[in-house]
Amino acid sequence: MIDYKTIGGKIRKFRIARNLSQEKLAELCDVGTTHISHIETGNCIPSLKVFIAILNALSCSADQLLCDELDNAELTYKAEICNLLEDCSSHELMIITNTIQALKTSLRKKEFP
Repeated sequence: MIDYKTIGGKIRKFRIARNLSQEKLAELCDVGTTHISHIETGNCIPSLKVFIAILNALSCSADQLLCDELDNAELTYKAEICNLLEDCSSHELMIITNTIQALKTSLRKKEFP
């Protein structure tokens, strides 16, 4: 089942990261502000036309918004991780690397008891 609330939350995250108000995004997508608000809360499913307008306005890909719903989203997740690491210091990278290694070990122990 598609989680429209999660997709809406990602739209909101990208909108805020791009310093766009709901009003400005609505204007760019040629819809009302209330419609954008309902999409972001998952209370409304955007049409394909509006979804594409949102992608273009936010300069993001469908994969970035839909990756939680995709079976083959590895490349999207890897790209997101790379983006998150871009501005990290050496010390931060060391901590993140150690955390990821510990998390992988923990997850794999749960998968294969």
